[in-house]
Amino acid sequence: MEFRGGPAEHALSRLSWRAMTAADLDAVAAIAAVGFPDHFEGRDCFENRLALNPSGCFVLADGGDAPHGYLVAYPWSANAAPALNTVIDAIPDDASVMYLHDLAIVPTARGGGWSRPIVGQLAREARAAGWPAMTLVAVNDAAPFWERHGFVVADPPGMAEKLAGYGADARYMIRRLTD
Repeated sequence: MEFRGGPAEHALSRLSWRAMTAADLDAVAAIAAVGFPDHFEGRDCFENRLALNPSGCFVLADGGDAPHGYLVAYPWSANAAPALNTVIDAIPDDASVMYLHDLAIVPTARGGGWSRPIVGQLAREARAAGWPAMTLVAVNDAAPFWERHGFVVADPPGMAEKLAGYGADARYMIRRLTD
């Protein structure tokens, strides 16, 4: 499955989204270190998420080149967020939303419109699978970015305590997938 994005004149226009594989994990961890320097998550965290939900893990790449970005998503409990840099034993039994764990693109590929096609594809697949919403935790003052992708800030009871490890600017956000 391949999802192209970005304007044709972009220097990296041959990039496309494809399924993540175990061979991509070192590059994914390196991209995460650049994209989220204050929110470290190791390779084992990404390996765990790939094992839990391979259909929700993608990389932005050009053929055999190393990834230029990644997206990781998996079913999760509503009004909750997993602790940073933790290995999860299993998808929670009460999973009721698709949780967008991370989206990161290397600085040289940013601004090419690469996020829109993969977030849109994730939303379509989540809706088709019956998930009523996608959620995420925006960090690094990224709430306006996610608002452009249809997410809104939500503040369910107890969320501030759950987000404490994510930093003062962390915002829990939701995108409804049902009418």
